[in-house]
Amino acid sequence: MSLLTLVLASFLGVGALRISYWSYCLLGNYLTARRMGVPVCLLPFDHTHRLWSIVDTKLLPFFNLLPFATRTSFSRYNWRGWEITDRYRAHHELGGVFAMVSPSRIWLYIGEPDAAAEVLRRGADFPRCSQLTEMLNVFGPNISTVEPSRWKVQRKIMSACFNEPNNEIVWSESLVLATDMLRYWAPKPSVNTVAEDMRTLSLHVLSRAGFGKSFKFQGHDERKASGSTSYKDSLQTILENCILILVLGPKFLAKPWLPRRVGNLQLGQVHQACVAFQQYMTDMYEEGKLAYSGPPSQTTTKTGSPFMTSLVHASQEEAKASGGLTESEIYGNMFVLNFAGHDTITHTLTFAIYFMAANPTVQDWISEELHRVLGSRSSAEWSYKADFPRLRRCLSVLLETLRLYNPVPLAKWTDAKTVSLRVGDQMILIPPKTMVALSYSSLQTDPNYWSDDSLVWRPSRWIRIQNDSGQASANNDANPPSTSPDQQQEEKEEIITPKRGTFLPWSDGIRDCPGRKFSQIEFVATMACLFRDWRVEPAFISKGESRDDARKRVLHQIKTDSAPVLLLQMLHPERSPLVWSRRQ
Repeated sequence: MSLLTLVLASFLGVGALRISYWSYCLLGNYLTARRMGVPVCLLPFDHTHRLWSIVDTKLLPFFNLLPFATRTSFSRYNWRGWEITDRYRAHHELGGVFAMVSPSRIWLYIGEPDAAAEVLRRGADFPRCSQLTEMLNVFGPNISTVEPSRWKVQRKIMSACFNEPNNEIVWSESLVLATDMLRYWAPKPSVNTVAEDMRTLSLHVLSRAGFGKSFKFQGHDERKASGSTSYKDSLQTILENCILILVLGPKFLAKPWLPRRVGNLQLGQVHQACVAFQQYMTDMYEEGKLAYSGPPSQTTTKTGSPFMTSLVHASQEEAKASGGLTESEIYGNMFVLNFAGHDTITHTLTFAIYFMAANPTVQDWISEELHRVLGSRSSAEWSYKADFPRLRRCLSVLLETLRLYNPVPLAKWTDAKTVSLRVGDQMILIPPKTMVALSYSSLQTDPNYWSDDSLVWRPSRWIRIQNDSGQASANNDANPPSTSPDQQQEEKEEIITPKRGTFLPWSDGIRDCPGRKFSQIEFVATMACLFRDWRVEPAFISKGESRDDARKRVLHQIKTDSAPVLLLQMLHPERSPLVWSRRQ
């Protein structure tokens, strides 16, 4: 037998063994899933596999050319982001709960509100999967990765950082940055850097709220490429290369045999940014300890403390009772605060701006509220305590955008035990090591809870109007009504509370997002600056395109060109430039 034949036979043998093992695991998981008594969809491999997630959307179009392809679970479900396209249809076809089975995992999808709320309420039975979150331990253990016993301590300390003085910081800094951003956009014939500029705004708000460092807004065209390891540059480099850092880790990036540059990516610069950011956190940590041991400064007393200082102080106080955070836990939580608070609000603001550009009636509706509440005062005079609670229509834009395009999916698992869960009239015994995915894209668009136009972006659905007898009714008009800008009208409007389990952008239960109000304040302040006196329209990109055609094009792009990268985002917003003009 020749060497070539032997090598070929070896490869075939290994391949046969792999296929046999793959088939064995798939069959085992299938039989386990069937015992739950729910519909089961088979997948040849897990849709979250790292290698597959790189090529899934590139290869599936070729697979879909096959005559039988469109009828398979593989083409419909086996790619990241399938939920955004499918919305509620899978659950309407398969029921409130169904399973997806691959050789490596069982995924249980929950599309029934009461069951979804129950999963979030029972945090001990449905914890986060450490296998999926451990990569967030880049700078240390944090609230997203620690075990339940440490989570309670971390949650208590973290919650103390999200306080009213810090909310004031978020409000005022967002107003300053959004005003400067509008000054940068307004003179341009068109703007195709909305996503990049929103990223800068979000970064600078976090810099001020997190570390007490303010930076002037610089538009995308004004920023200069630099290898600087200043605080701002290091944090920006880290946040722009999060996927690389999360997958490989800072220590791996320091390996001497790695190339310093791969294409446009400078690995050495990413590593230097990690080192510099770690040093800045260490310096801030030491400053926080000194500030805690001394008298409070007059500046801090008046304007509130940044997160790092608050985190150190809260940890020191907690240490007197039950032990505070370790130094590495403080670093880990500061990174997660920046990571979670940066991309989420950046992508949500980008979605919202493009939705607004395609919906001029919503812009008029928002501007009406802004003039009623803010009058002709300059943004420097706007008050967080007096004005923010009254900007309900601005908040409704955030809620409606998150309803359709929630950037962060929700997934739990059963860990090492069997867990029971009631879904409708059925009691299900969920086996150990089962991933439990809350089908947010279905729950948040199901017509049974969100009316027949559930797939339409309509912020006015969040406003309930009280009549003269005190009874409230939801606003179901296709277009937001034009209302007289008087105090009486404002007092009649209130934000609805959706059925529990049908709206989950900040999670729910004991492990809900502590940064909910932070994100709401930043969003509302930004929208107020942009839309009180200005409007936005899509720029024409082809000869003969009408205004209505341009708006439809933008809506189509939002629908077809949005997908998860690390989080759900518009992939190429620069393809639809926008034009800003002052209201007459």
